[in-house]
Amino acid sequence: MLHVSTLAVEKLTAYMTENNIFSALRVALMQGGCAGPSLGLALDEGTSEDERYDKDGLAFIVEKSLVQQCGAIAIDYVDAPGRSGFSIRSTNPLPAGGGGCSSGSCGSCGC
Repeated sequence: MLHVSTLAVEKLTAYMTENNIFSALRVALMQGGCAGPSLGLALDEGTSEDERYDKDGLAFIVEKSLVQQCGAIAIDYVDAPGRSGFSIRSTNPLPAGGGGCSSGSCGSCGC
């Protein structure tokens, strides 16, 4: 249910080692603006409500209900000029919520 690319593992391991971090990485639903919610990463400790995935020395946790909603989750690292960073995708559409525009928040909804 969770795939992490080799490059993503390398980048995460390097960052965590460099910063002396020993926490698990939570895959979570992050509230968005006009674009709506997206999946993101955060440092956290697991609970009984989580699924845990160990990948090459890294621990990933995801709420069981989010796993059921999202299906398979893929974490990759995209290394492109001006747009490098982690890409987190799911096979199912993300749960609705957040998003939408109100006057003054996003202007033309181009955020």
